Amino acid sequence: MSEIGKFVTAEEAIKRLRVSRPTLYSYVSRGLIRSINSESGNADPRRKVYAADDIDLLIERRKTGRKPDRIAAETLDFGLPVLESELTLIEDGSLFYRGRNAIELAERLTFEEVAAFLWGAPDAIAFQAPVNSDDLIHLGTMGEGWDRWSVISRTTAALANMGTTDLPIRHAHESLLHLKGAFLIRAITAAIVRREMSGRQTHVQLAEAWSLDPAGADLLRFALVLLADHELNASTFAARVAASTGASLSACVIGGLSALSGPLHGSASDNVRVFMEKVDQTGDPAKVIDSHLRRDERVPGVGHPLYPEGDPRARAIISRLSLSQLEQDCLDQVRRKIGHQENVDFALVLLERHLRLPAEAAIALFAIGRSAGWIAHALEQNRAGQLIRPRARYTGVHPSEGAQA
Repeated sequence: MSEIGKFVTAEEAIKRLRVSRPTLYSYVSRGLIRSINSESGNADPRRKVYAADDIDLLIERRKTGRKPDRIAAETLDFGLPVLESELTLIEDGSLFYRGRNAIELAERLTFEEVAAFLWGAPDAIAFQAPVNSDDLIHLGTMGEGWDRWSVISRTTAALANMGTTDLPIRHAHESLLHLKGAFLIRAITAAIVRREMSGRQTHVQLAEAWSLDPAGADLLRFALVLLADHELNASTFAARVAASTGASLSACVIGGLSALSGPLHGSASDNVRVFMEKVDQTGDPAKVIDSHLRRDERVPGVGHPLYPEGDPRARAIISRLSLSQLEQDCLDQVRRKIGHQENVDFALVLLERHLRLPAEAAIALFAIGRSAGWIAHALEQNRAGQLIRPRARYTGVHPSEGAQA
């Protein structure tokens, strides 16, 4: 039987709701449907089951209908899709780039090859263009002390400095935009490692700057590929909105960087790092986790609304690391006490620790890797030729009420 007490299997829930599996997971992540691990009957104990009364309530709400403005508001918080894209699919706990499993691509392709694949470019030819000597001047004109700024600050400033002569994306030939995209990734990498621009592969440049051996360099390559895109997160949507106006490709990437600078987006790895430092200091992961829970604070880097069963990117990265006993105990305690697994932000900090990288390496890898996706979405939005301009639902004082005051 699919019914287990007052809970049903995923298959039954999907059938009742007439939705896809990702939509069911979205309902769970938004607190609309409760889920627990199945531990009875012949069901696989690793599988989740879903509250039947919550499902019935959702079905009843559908029958009564909802106002369009309410539906629109809910789509902006891990809700229904807001626009069409051929780039990235998140389905059944897996990540796909243009229909190809991202982890499988990471096993064998370079970051540049995956970037070109996302852009719809022929091979990685754009990255084969030599670095123009004129390009090398810009990083040296950033002003005194620029190389001591944060990763996001100096990359944003570097692109703004380079974008003074950048042309709008609107009518540019796509092959030129591919070249510009490769140029921007090189510029971001140069700003992060505080060196002049180079035509070498990104992971090789990072490995040299961070004194890594070939095995460490390959771990960076693997992580960069998995970070290349993740559908419409906040920074990607910001880049896409900029592209819809016809802004330059530099401006689109700066839009993504600006959104990434916010504490609810780009600070995730910093929070995980602080958490792990506390674990190191106490030697007791359970104690640190409990202290967060007592203060009603979420443990950073744990869980992801789009991956109720665990972030596949995190699993793939962590499986390639040699964790200390304390780190492994920490992951075990997180899963036991919170019921969710670590996400890619947690994995990036563990990668930092494994390779003994600088403190900002996690956000640096994220910014470089995701820049490929920002550019891909900017190019796709440019092809669509549509301005992204939603409407607002006004909740202030109505003019008629103001006149009476």
